[in-house]
Amino acid sequence: MAVLLLCAVACKGVRPLSERVAEYNSRMDAIVNAYKEGAAALQKDDTLSAEEMAMRHEALYDEAVEQLLAVGRETIEANLNDSLAVIALQDVAGYMAPEELLGFADRMDSVWLSSEPIASLVADARATMATAPGSPFVDFEVVEDPEKADTVRLSDFVGKGKYILADFWASWCGPCKREIPNIKAVYEKFKGDDFDVLSIAVWDRPEDTAAAAKENGVVWSQIVNTDKIATSAYGIKGIPHLILFAPDGTIVARDLRGDQIEKAVAEALGK
Repeated sequence: MAVLLLCAVACKGVRPLSERVAEYNSRMDAIVNAYKEGAAALQKDDTLSAEEMAMRHEALYDEAVEQLLAVGRETIEANLNDSLAVIALQDVAGYMAPEELLGFADRMDSVWLSSEPIASLVADARATMATAPGSPFVDFEVVEDPEKADTVRLSDFVGKGKYILADFWASWCGPCKREIPNIKAVYEKFKGDDFDVLSIAVWDRPEDTAAAAKENGVVWSQIVNTDKIATSAYGIKGIPHLILFAPDGTIVARDLRGDQIEKAVAEALGK
């Protein structure tokens, strides 16, 4: 029976999974390596201004992402019924809109849909869609100090009559700490009766959060020790991730970074 099965596979021209995985990895690695080489070359180009370098680096990154997505989409489409689709979908899920991810997942074999990697990606995609701008906020509850058994809810801060800029971050996250000066500038410029900032520590130990918050000048309200609870509620796969909530808790904008933060807050406040 095994011999007949192998023959049937060979007759259909299906290459062994190991070969297809190796080819896929080679294509993806080539894109990543080309991006790294291009970024390194930019850093050595002393004829570029900081602004020009940032623009070229962004363009280089965007091009690499598009190439990775193209290979990922092609690979998923051609391998919907085996584990290579799972590998590829995991690799490019962070670059996909949730609608596209769910579209692929809905066409995959049910055995993969029930597997942990895909089930988790699907749950995150659905959570992201449920918390898109214009949607009401999703509440969550955490125990910040197990010894005291004190619970804290997002609704203790959001939906209380102020615009709230929520920063999902972690002490070990370099990009998170690099974003704090932008958040601090917005806090100092707009804090008051209509606006406040809230840091939400995820995937982190409370003692590490406290040390990093002190070191980086986080003086606004915080929710700590959320582990995966907060990120699961909002389908967040990477940090930092900033969400702006309206006074009634409606989500105004999400995934804000850099200059987008002040622009979104100023526009919301009519400043």
